[in-house]
Amino acid sequence: MTDSLTTRDAALLQRIRAIRLLAFDFDGVFTDNAVYVFEDGREAVRCSRADGIGLRKIERLGILLLIISSEPNPVVAARSQKLRVRCIQNCADKRQALAEVAAAVGVTLAEAAFVGNDINDLPVLQAVGLPIIVQDAHPDVVAVGRYRTRRPGGYGAVREVCDLFEQALTRAVEGSDG
Repeated sequence: MTDSLTTRDAALLQRIRAIRLLAFDFDGVFTDNAVYVFEDGREAVRCSRADGIGLRKIERLGILLLIISSEPNPVVAARSQKLRVRCIQNCADKRQALAEVAAAVGVTLAEAAFVGNDINDLPVLQAVGLPIIVQDAHPDVVAVGRYRTRRPGGYGAVREVCDLFEQALTRAVEGSDG
């Protein structure tokens, strides 16, 4: 990440430090929102390999990870499995799904962050303690985002969020607010 948290406002740092569950949409966040369709109907997407390293950082910080996707495509499950992140897919109500997972692990929605990009993410973005949107998010969700990545979906936005969390939480552990 190019800019330092010393230039960020204290409210954002405080929100990050309260997060215990970090959830992501898949298409448009892990991917560039494009789909490659083969002659036989199979689909493929483009993702950033850097995301996996970022997700491992989040795990080491003790934050739970989750992917929630409305997409039923097997590519979502395959990528989630490779990344070793729990995935709920073919999900019509992301807010309800996140609320159920949060309750099951003893976390409130105020202690959850969600990274989204489109209007189907609005209800969950509005419900969490830290709503995050990717750089190329749909205009209808921009106003809801408390943090907007510099990188677009599929091009390191997930890694950027992970690096932001690591920097904020490492600083919290070290006791320095910059």
